[in-house]
Amino acid sequence: MNTADKTRTANGVITTRWWLVRHAPVKNPKRLVYGQSDMPADMSDERTLTALARQLPGDAHWVTSHLSRTRDTALHLQAIMDKDVPLQAENGFAEQHFGDWELQNWNDLPKGETTRFWTDFARQQPPKGESFSDVVARVEPVFDRLNADWAGRDIVAVVHGGTIRAILANALDLSLETALAFHIDTLGLTTLEHIDGVDNPGWRVTGINLRF
Repeated sequence: MNTADKTRTANGVITTRWWLVRHAPVKNPKRLVYGQSDMPADMSDERTLTALARQLPGDAHWVTSHLSRTRDTALHLQAIMDKDVPLQAENGFAEQHFGDWELQNWNDLPKGETTRFWTDFARQQPPKGESFSDVVARVEPVFDRLNADWAGRDIVAVVHGGTIRAILANALDLSLETALAFHIDTLGLTTLEHIDGVDNPGWRVTGINLRF
């Protein structure tokens, strides 16, 4: 346990801080549905990347999904911070899987399927894919495990817009529709704190989709 951890737990209160970063924009000139397809990220916005890196804690555990756009964004932020911290890749933190629609243009998809999907985006699944409800259920055990494993620490999670909404749904016990109402920009920062060791332990939101 480092000095910061000792300070946080000296009075029995354990604060775990989550720094949720959506990855850099995806290079997608054909406007394809990419979900869990491994599309490259565009790291050209050095001003935003540098400003974001300055907000992140120096002594944190880093997590990404298994997709390269999160890993590459995390490595770029670490390089700006002059850090070389191992990245813990979690498949359960991946973006929503769009099944048969992956790597197709939205305009080329069967209209009946897309109409049905958008009537209840929270619960409808693309063919052989996931609904947002499925994402929330998939993210929950990973989020809970990491929050327990790294209690009292800062956790930087460079992940996806759907993952961040799912984390908010789980942490705050939100309805699916409420969680989907959050707009999460690429390179946006969302911050949460889990407070334990008090009479009413729970979550505190300190920032949603912050831009720098």
